[in-house]
Amino acid sequence: MTPFDSDQILIRDAYALRRVAKGKGRLSNRQRARLNSSKAAYDRRDASVPRIDFPCELPISKHIDEIVGLLGAHQVVIVAGETGSGKTTQLPKACLRAGLGRRGMIGHTQPRRLPARAVAERIASELKTPFGGVVGYAVRFSERYGDDTLIKVMTDGLLLTEIRTDRNLLNYEVLIIDEAHERSLNVDFLIGYAKRLLRRRPDLKLIVTSATIDVEAFRAHFDGAPVVAVGGRGYPVEVLYREQEDGFERALQDCLGEIGRGGGSGP
Repeated sequence: MTPFDSDQILIRDAYALRRVAKGKGRLSNRQRARLNSSKAAYDRRDASVPRIDFPCELPISKHIDEIVGLLGAHQVVIVAGETGSGKTTQLPKACLRAGLGRRGMIGHTQPRRLPARAVAERIASELKTPFGGVVGYAVRFSERYGDDTLIKVMTDGLLLTEIRTDRNLLNYEVLIIDEAHERSLNVDFLIGYAKRLLRRRPDLKLIVTSATIDVEAFRAHFDGAPVVAVGGRGYPVEVLYREQEDGFERALQDCLGEIGRGGGSGP
C-alpha cells in the first residue's frame, strides 16, 4: 500500500518519492514536508483552472469531446487539422478539459518565437486570465511564466534545451508538438526522443499535430496511435466570368485591377 496518493501531487515530486510510493521505507520529515507542499501545489493548480469555452465557429470545437476521450484512453493522439481549424489554440484547452495540467505543465511547442508568444497571448485571452499566469510562454532570451503556469507555449528549440537538464521532462504532464509537418531537425529530434520518453513516462501524454501531417507515417511511428481529422473553415467564393477581346495580358491587367478595387462585374 502506498503511503500517499501519487495522483494528487506534482509529477516531479512523485518521481522523487518513487521509492516511498513502492512501499520501500517510511517518509522522513523532509519527505513529508515535500509531499505536503506538492499536494498544496496540486490543489492550487487545480483551483486555478478557469472556465473553458470553445468557439463554435472553429471546426475543431466539434471534435473536443472525441479528443478528450482519446486523451483519457491513449498516451499518444495525432490531430490532422487543416489551417484555420483552431487546433493550435484549442488543443491546450482540450487538455485542461481532460483534467490534465494539474500535476505538470501542458507544454506546447511552436517552430518560431513570435508565433509562440502570439499563441500564448491568444489562449490567455480566450481563457480570460492574465498573460504569464495560467498561460505563459518561453523563447530564447524571453520568458513569462511561473510555478503555477498550466499551459506553457515555447519554441521546440527551447524544449530541446530542457532535455539537457531534465531528460525525463518531469515538469510536463502533456507535450503538444505543433507544426510537425515542417520536419525541421528540432521537430524530428523531438519526435524520436518522445517515443523513447513515453516508455519511461507512462503518465506523459503526447499530441502531435499539423496542417499537412503524413498521418500514416506518424501513426506507424507511434504504434498505431489514434488519429483525429479536422477540416478547415470554408468561405463562400463568387466566380465571375467576363468577355475580353484585347488578349490575355490586357485581360489579366483588367482582372487584377478589379480585384484591387475590391469589386467586379460580369455577365
